[in-house]
Amino acid sequence: MRPHVITLGYSELARSRRFYEEGLGFKAAQASQDDIVFYATGGAVLALYPRELLAEDARISADGTGFSGITLATNVERKEEVAEILGRAEHFGGKILKSAQDVFWGGHSGYFADPDGHLWEVAWNPYFEFDAQGNVALE
Repeated sequence: MRPHVITLGYSELARSRRFYEEGLGFKAAQASQDDIVFYATGGAVLALYPRELLAEDARISADGTGFSGITLATNVERKEEVAEILGRAEHFGGKILKSAQDVFWGGHSGYFADPDGHLWEVAWNPYFEFDAQGNVALE
C-alpha cells in the first residue's frame, strides 16, 4: 500500500486555493471541479474538498478539534528555503507554529498551519538527496 491521494477538508474554497496556489505554488489539475481541487505532487495527489462533505463521506463528525495526529511535510534542498516557505505561508494566511530552527536530528525545520488548521512541516534534511524530478530519493 502507498498513499495516492491526500485530501484536506476546507471551509472556504477561494481562501484555500489562494493559499495553496499563490502562496505555496501548487498548480490545479484540469480534473478539478466546482468543489474539489486536485494538485499533482510528484507521485501522490493533494486534494482539497469541503470539510463537511469529507466528514460526511467518512461518517464522522466535522467538529474535529485539537491535534489530529497527522502532519504533512515538504523537504527542501537548501536550509534557507525553510524560512522562505514559512514566510510565504504566513503572507497568504497561514499561521506559523514553529519558526525555522535547527533541530535535534541535525536538520532545520519549522511548522505552519494552513487557513483550515492543517499542519505542515517544512524541513531541510542534510541526509536526504533529491532525484531529477525533485522527489526525495530513499534507498
